[in-house]
Amino acid sequence: MWLFIRDIVVIFIVALLVSFLIKTFLIRSFYIPSASMEDTLMGGPGAPDNDRIIVNELEPKLLPVHRGDIVVFTDPGGWLTASENVPAAEPSNPVARGLSDFFTFIGLGTNDSDNHLVKRVIGLPGDHVVCCNALNQITVNGVPLKEPYTTVQPGEQAASKTFDVTVPPGKLWVLGDNRADSADSSQHQNLPSKGFVPESDVVGRAFVISWPISRWSWLSNYPDVFRGVAKNGS
Repeated sequence: MWLFIRDIVVIFIVALLVSFLIKTFLIRSFYIPSASMEDTLMGGPGAPDNDRIIVNELEPKLLPVHRGDIVVFTDPGGWLTASENVPAAEPSNPVARGLSDFFTFIGLGTNDSDNHLVKRVIGLPGDHVVCCNALNQITVNGVPLKEPYTTVQPGEQAASKTFDVTVPPGKLWVLGDNRADSADSSQHQNLPSKGFVPESDVVGRAFVISWPISRWSWLSNYPDVFRGVAKNGS
């Protein structure tokens, strides 16, 4: 009996360690309740079905970031407001709260999502990104983008603020898919960061909606949208 219990304990500890390492280096679950990525991601305050996403942490640690990627990143400084990121309510039951904390520890829970944002990468280092041309299109290195993932109401601009920027080395220019309701790079040009997101602040690339089951789907970076905009071979 003692040997059986010992084996069970060892298996549990090994499984816990493996789960923690997976969270630290490979994949991680996030819940980021922001309307800025609707309708790609549903999860604004009061939304009935708040999407949970799985993030590949190998990007950008080992793999390069691509234009069109949906990335999760920590606040570069001054981006988060009460309306941009409302944390999920803590379970009132102490057992449920303990389980929630445990799953967050091993990478399957989302309690530590509060200081993170999610946006789509539009500009890579060296890119010249402008909003907007005569057709209200964003251009990257002079190439206009036809963006099927955006939510733009009739009469609205493709982005909520105009900009004409060249992305510095080690930085990214990111926008929300819901351009009329997104506190993204275009809205933070007045901050010391000038709206750019350091690549070092990127936790990883969101590649799947994991919950609710009715919303399960892979998340695309729409490579055809950015075809032809490459600069210096990037």
